[in-house]
Amino acid sequence: MRRTAILMCGFCIVMAGVVNSSSAAADEDVIAFAVVTELPKDRTQVPSKVAIEGSVSEMKLLASEHILSNPVWKTLEVCHALKLEGQKSSQGFQIHSIRAIDAAMLPMVLQGVAGDCLLKKALEVAPFID
Repeated sequence: MRRTAILMCGFCIVMAGVVNSSSAAADEDVIAFAVVTELPKDRTQVPSKVAIEGSVSEMKLLASEHILSNPVWKTLEVCHALKLEGQKSSQGFQIHSIRAIDAAMLPMVLQGVAGDCLLKKALEVAPFID
């Protein structure tokens, strides 16, 4: 009887630890890298290609009030490379912190996207230069 009670207590403690660690992992910020693909009229939702843990997807960057006042966000342009911390949601990627980085600092899965974007941007501007 005593052995069964000890085993049950041990099982409950292990399960409580698993539940706590899974809920804590859901609340933690994720590091992501992004390349802005276009600038929308609404600066709170910016379409971009986002790499999270090696996989790239088209996602909207969702900015809160403190991000909207960030100088990086205020000067955001097409093809900018960003390092983000935040949480992935069904609407997009909710940003908690943002840093502008050089495109060479992007993960390999996004460097081609950034290169193509910069070439496209250069070709659009080139006819205007004389």
